Amino acid sequence: MTAALWVALIAGLSAAVRDGTATYVYQTKTIDVPIDHFTYTGEATFKLRYLINDTYAPGGADLPASPILFYAGNEGDIELFAQNTGFMWELAPKLKATLLFVEHRFYGHSLPFGNASYDSPKNLGYLTSEQALADFALVLRTLNPPNGTTRARPVIAFGGSYGGMLAAWIRIKYPHLVAGAIAASAPVRQFAGVTDCGIFNQILTSVYQVAYTADCADNIRRSWTTLQNYSTSADGLRLLNEKFKFCTNLTKGTDVTETLFDYLTDVYGNLAMINYPYPSSFLAPVPAYPVREFCGRLAQNYTGVELLDHLQSALSIYYNYDGKAACLNINSSYDGTGISDRGWDFQACTEMVMPICADGVHDMFPPQQWNMQTYADKCFKKYGVHPRPANALLNYGGEFLDASITNIVFSNGLLDPWSGGGVLRSSNENVKIVLIPEGAHHLDLRASNPADPASVTRARAVHVQNIQKWLTEYRKQRKLCLKDVGRDGRTERPKRVPDDILNPYLVIQREREEQERTNHVANPI
Repeated sequence: MTAALWVALIAGLSAAVRDGTATYVYQTKTIDVPIDHFTYTGEATFKLRYLINDTYAPGGADLPASPILFYAGNEGDIELFAQNTGFMWELAPKLKATLLFVEHRFYGHSLPFGNASYDSPKNLGYLTSEQALADFALVLRTLNPPNGTTRARPVIAFGGSYGGMLAAWIRIKYPHLVAGAIAASAPVRQFAGVTDCGIFNQILTSVYQVAYTADCADNIRRSWTTLQNYSTSADGLRLLNEKFKFCTNLTKGTDVTETLFDYLTDVYGNLAMINYPYPSSFLAPVPAYPVREFCGRLAQNYTGVELLDHLQSALSIYYNYDGKAACLNINSSYDGTGISDRGWDFQACTEMVMPICADGVHDMFPPQQWNMQTYADKCFKKYGVHPRPANALLNYGGEFLDASITNIVFSNGLLDPWSGGGVLRSSNENVKIVLIPEGAHHLDLRASNPADPASVTRARAVHVQNIQKWLTEYRKQRKLCLKDVGRDGRTERPKRVPDDILNPYLVIQREREEQERTNHVANPI
């Protein structure tokens, strides 16, 4: 593709939603997938949800060459990610692509055991990245089958955050199904022995230090002691309840030092992740540059009750910017968002063990060392499971991306605290690194906006260049596969492989239906 065409394509992407009227339309479907992909002794299945839009894909003979843009679902309702990944929607009509968003098991509506999915560790044990990747692979193989020696349509995987990790990992584990991956804000190196546990909070603190004045981070650092002091008496708790207007009153010290502290820690991280240059509602309805707005209310040196007043006012930027919240719910910072912290909490106790610590000096948090044994004990007490902190690195790598790994772009916004666990450099020329100095969490996957900094626009241009390169390579290989000439001198196209062979669970399902029909005839009502 010529330089002029690149410019035209990027200009088209930038213009796509400038009028702010973009509407994302898709069909919602389900597919039967096994609860356990890795055993041959059980045949139980559940319905996995996916969203699809094929209105941009061409028909007829041009369809096999058109790509599928596939989003690897995160820890939440798949519709949330479909609505917040505008880059894919802008790209699809330009590439004449099908859009496919696949939900992650145990999240959204894809519950293997229905309402009992979270009832026991026995059920939750099937909530793993390996099972999720196998779900994705089966969906891709079923919806996009090869035809004998003819390759399937090229698939480009996308994902942000945990979804970005999955996008990279599906390219690594199933390269025959995925031609390339855009892994945005994917902390594939946020594991013990690879990334220092203090990096996350150090980056997070720097975001608050430069957002307005340095007093913001200093006030947050002081607030922990202030809150703890008020938690030691009934009068202090009463004052906190009056100031913050909690949905449920605080009645004991641990309501402050555990529940409230955990909530505040999550909120500070979430605000940094959604620190976008325009108003958004991904994790909560917030204004443009919400960290700046937050810190604007903590811009001077405050202490005591005055500090509490200003902290409460600043928190309202996150939990009540739209004025709809009657009280402050500190039980979850994801309340009503579609993100499931229940499922992720279990994953964090099994394979997604990402050490985070604080020293209170280089960051704005109470000192908290990382202790694997203490962490494991809490997980066992809560879920009856012991973490396996080395599993992700064992299964997918991460610390080393050798030459066998190809066609992945790792992008990271340097204002994103998760960037410290991302891939910021690589000696592998087939693994591309994109750094976005003004970028928050996977900003490059969101729809283009006039307020986007130039570095985000450039990042999307790099994504497009790499995607086009991967598609060109894939199509060349596909043409080689078609050069199977018959006796009459013409290319022979083999017959389509039956769906039964591609997805054996279709066979099981049909056998069950046939057995039910037989039973119905044999035992009429």
